[in-house]
Amino acid sequence: MKIETKCLHAGYTPKNTEPRVVPIVQSTTYVYDSTDDVAAVFDDPTKSLIYSRFENPTVMAVEEKINALEGGIGAMCTSSGQAASLLSLLNILQAGDSFISAATIYGGTINLFAYTLKKLGIECIFVDADAPEDEIRAAFKPNTKAVFGETLANPALSVFDIEKFAKIAHENGVPLIIDNTFPTPILCRPFEHGADIIVHSTTKYMDGHAVQGGGVIVDSGNFDWTSGKFPEFTEPDESYHGTIYTKTYGKAAYIIKARMQLMRDFGCYPSAQSAFYLNLGLETLPIRMKQYCENAKIVSEFLEANDKVESVNYPGLKGSKYHDLAQKYLPDGCAGVISFVIKGGRSTAVKFMDSLKLASNEVHVADIRTCVLHPASATHRQLTDEQLVAAGINGGLIRLSVGLENVEDILDDLKQAFAAI
Repeated sequence: MKIETKCLHAGYTPKNTEPRVVPIVQSTTYVYDSTDDVAAVFDDPTKSLIYSRFENPTVMAVEEKINALEGGIGAMCTSSGQAASLLSLLNILQAGDSFISAATIYGGTINLFAYTLKKLGIECIFVDADAPEDEIRAAFKPNTKAVFGETLANPALSVFDIEKFAKIAHENGVPLIIDNTFPTPILCRPFEHGADIIVHSTTKYMDGHAVQGGGVIVDSGNFDWTSGKFPEFTEPDESYHGTIYTKTYGKAAYIIKARMQLMRDFGCYPSAQSAFYLNLGLETLPIRMKQYCENAKIVSEFLEANDKVESVNYPGLKGSKYHDLAQKYLPDGCAGVISFVIKGGRSTAVKFMDSLKLASNEVHVADIRTCVLHPASATHRQLTDEQLVAAGINGGLIRLSVGLENVEDILDDLKQAFAAI
């Protein structure tokens, strides 16, 4: 990203005007040479910047970086991961439509899908991600327009069979949307397994330092929107002077429509300052993910051998029911989040967590610092007992996000907390 600079020392001309870090363009608007130039941009917003409600140079530099990591055709950042999930679907669905989602997804996303979208006239059909293919196929309706799943479910830590669902989705002429938050593109690239759209909560590992919220949508450019099932891509958009997205933007139709139509109207775009912080996290992402995986593998083995633990969910363990899928989709590691069920149920889990000293009890995950959460009391508190079971959660379940501290210090903290119960 090049910027013009003027040197205050007479006679000296800088040889390189490209900064070492992405500059913060702290501006809401941009100046044009003429009224005709402004008109041309409103005819085709890909020609220049319009307004920082939906595009900003700092944010766009980060979008390009994430898009390159995932191997897509284009990306759009949002103000949160929830906003990314919402817009990824609203870009396809309208009142009267339905979509299919794995039941083992983040609790906040379940609320979004089961309640908020229902108010908008959009039905979410939840399925068991581990169900046989025929059972999943039977869930489709004539108005089903998309399939959604998480590569690594939060907090159940189940591994989503991307290729299985991609095949079923494409048989039914709909795209597969994957939330790839926990693996990040360092550990898994869902486009290579048939996914069409990827979303992330960049608040998690991508940022890594718990300094700002954010999300992103990445478009593979591979899905064919011209089948007749998605007229909003192939018919004139009355809100944008009759633009036909597939005709004007080809393979980038989905991501351009998301920006021109939805981000324009919802305005849930991150600030330049937030994008600057996110970029700093991205620059250390590969080395951090490697260490998260190493620490979590050691901690998960410790928990598995502990007689006060009923069960451990971590796909990196050989005894995990998802170990084979993890070897297929996550051969370099399963990130740093572990969920385990402590014996004694909810009260014992709470006492154990309150006894931790190094690990923080907080509503966050995928941080450089070790943190814990009791999902049934927090992120999934709004769910019914039946929904908790479907999401793989019970009262004794603890979500442990292993950080980058010395692993011996993490183990010592766990040992003293177990001793306290």
